[in-house]
Amino acid sequence: MKRYVIIVAGGKGLRMGADLPKQFLPIGGKPVLMHTLERFRAFDPTINIILVLPHEQQDYWQKLCREYGCTVTHHVADGGESRCHSSFNGLRAIPDDVEEALVGIHDGVRPFPSPDTLRRCYDAAGQTGAVIPVLPVVDTLRQIGKEGTSSTVPRSDYRIVQTPQVFRLSLLRAAFRKAFRADSDSVAINGGADTATFTDDASVVEAYGHAVTLVEGNRENIKLTTPFDLTIAEALLKGDN
Repeated sequence: MKRYVIIVAGGKGLRMGADLPKQFLPIGGKPVLMHTLERFRAFDPTINIILVLPHEQQDYWQKLCREYGCTVTHHVADGGESRCHSSFNGLRAIPDDVEEALVGIHDGVRPFPSPDTLRRCYDAAGQTGAVIPVLPVVDTLRQIGKEGTSSTVPRSDYRIVQTPQVFRLSLLRAAFRKAFRADSDSVAINGGADTATFTDDASVVEAYGHAVTLVEGNRENIKLTTPFDLTIAEALLKGDN
């Protein structure tokens, strides 16, 4: 079955303390986002890559591609006002005549999904229709209650969610079309619902009524959010060499 990945990269890098959006910050001598694209191309040379970027960042991205000699073929779609809007814009970039495929939706600033994680996600999605990679929680968790009280909760009841979240195309289209109303110029939440209702793409599919399967992720598949994360990323790249 044909594979797609929608790579969503709309961060501003505020927690990085940098003027440059975090997806463009360099690690290992090239922008984070290029590492992410290359990871998917290495996993499957035939995968169709759709990169979702804010319109105002696209010229800069093309400039970076020329400067760094990025040769990974990809289509660029406009970002939306929220993460879910951006995902839907990426989904709408898949041609209408593609009736069935497996579609991953991935954070642009997660450059280290392992080949095994990607294989598990796409293979399982072909069987169940909706898959997310997760990790067990290793730290103790406390739940904050009223008036500053707190209590320990069993960490075995929780999982850390990663990306790519992978779905059958027909299911993903149906779920997003139910949740969103689309016209030629914009995408709006159906019925005026708050976008915060959908914390990730899997929550859109769950709201549609389809269960989500959990598969094992990989510890290296971190989301680069803070300067400390960049230090970890540099160390991971050195370990690969």
